Amino acid sequence: MARASSFVPDALWDALSPVGAVLDGVLLDMYGTLTAGDRAAVEEVCRLVIADTGVRISARQLSVVWGERFFAELDHCNDEHFQTLFEIEARTLRYTMAELGIDIDPHPYAWLLTDYWRNPPLQPEVPAFLAEFPLPICIVSNADRDDLACALKRHGIRVAGAVTSEEVRAYKPSPKLFLEALRRTGWNPQRVLHVGDSLHSDVGGARAAGLRSGWVNRAHRIHDIGADQPDYEFGDLMELLVLVRRLLGVTERPR
Repeated sequence: MARASSFVPDALWDALSPVGAVLDGVLLDMYGTLTAGDRAAVEEVCRLVIADTGVRISARQLSVVWGERFFAELDHCNDEHFQTLFEIEARTLRYTMAELGIDIDPHPYAWLLTDYWRNPPLQPEVPAFLAEFPLPICIVSNADRDDLACALKRHGIRVAGAVTSEEVRAYKPSPKLFLEALRRTGWNPQRVLHVGDSLHSDVGGARAAGLRSGWVNRAHRIHDIGADQPDYEFGDLMELLVLVRRLLGVTERPR
């Protein structure tokens, strides 16, 4: 699949004709989409773990091994098996270190990641994107509820709604988050686009919920196990803004 250019190409507009020219709103992922990805935060935590334990592995290697275990656990922590992200982070770090022959208390390190979730840096284009975006946005995020609420408040982000994994006791790509967002907003699923940075969680989850999807391809995630194909691909959120403006008949492009 070809990556979108700085402006959405004419072929993409042609592909939109079955959709119609109206969207009720956009479902938007938070972490890695509106905010910076977690790679730097996770690797910094891994550096601290290595410094404290002396384990012979690089921070990058540890972040990948831990990340693989974390994502594998995430898909099995739904419904009656649900655990918060904090609990999963702590448990998978403990197991990862145990496999390396080290017994640690993982909770201080998991709290460091909580600090990141509550105050993550925004992607550079986000202030302009949010200021110019003409449709309501509902956040759909694999996040602990208080962490997301704190991040939105810190950055002064006001949206039509927000649904977290903790609230529905399931993680994307489960369709439960998307269906709950549709229930709360009352939006017609045929007039909704979900956009996020994960092929597995966002694109796969939107597909499971019967929604169109857009992939923000920033190529900075630690690990993405997904292979689902999005309906649209964007280099950043300003390209999503161009798409929505075109759908609404606003032809001028943002600066």
